[in-house]
Amino acid sequence: MVKVAVLDYGSGNLRSVQRALEHVGADVTVTSDPYEAIEADGLLVPGVGAYAACMDGLNKIRGPRIIGQRLAGSRPVLGICVGQQVLFDKGVEHGVETQGCGEWQGVVDKLDAKILPHMGWNTVDAPAGSEMFAGLNDDDRFYFVHSYAVQSWDMPVDEFIAAPRVTWATHESARFVAAVENGPLWATQFHPEKSGDVGLHLLRNWLGTLA
Repeated sequence: MVKVAVLDYGSGNLRSVQRALEHVGADVTVTSDPYEAIEADGLLVPGVGAYAACMDGLNKIRGPRIIGQRLAGSRPVLGICVGQQVLFDKGVEHGVETQGCGEWQGVVDKLDAKILPHMGWNTVDAPAGSEMFAGLNDDDRFYFVHSYAVQSWDMPVDEFIAAPRVTWATHESARFVAAVENGPLWATQFHPEKSGDVGLHLLRNWLGTLA
């Protein structure tokens, strides 16, 4: 049974994530302990609420260092919702700019949409060859609840490194990053733990990369 640490930094639906992971067969520990977070087979970084508050909580437990140390050793990390957003360079909310973990280039800002938050079920446009969405259908829907997202992808292409697979979604006319697969670093703007059977399937796909 693979061991997954859910990073507890004061933000996120920790118990619902824990239950979903246990349902698909993981041995789950909710922890803020750096050793447990680094040594687990997989690390899940949740996140709910304001970008700045999430980064403040992460910084208090040295979350960016934990994430960076895992990735330096090619050890899998999965970010969910604001747990995806904080992996980018920075977030801008209400005119306040907050530095993120900087794993990916990009800015999290307010969706260009009249109806916010974007709350409910949406399809996504996954790229060919996606491991995250393997076995799922184009018309499958995932649960979103957010007002901010990354709306452009500007990562440079490196001919020696496989390009990240980026999944997109659209709310009204606003197109935004719904998920990213980048080697051991995966993330989703939606909540797999709230997305029923398709979300559980996605979590099984992630666990399959941990063995």
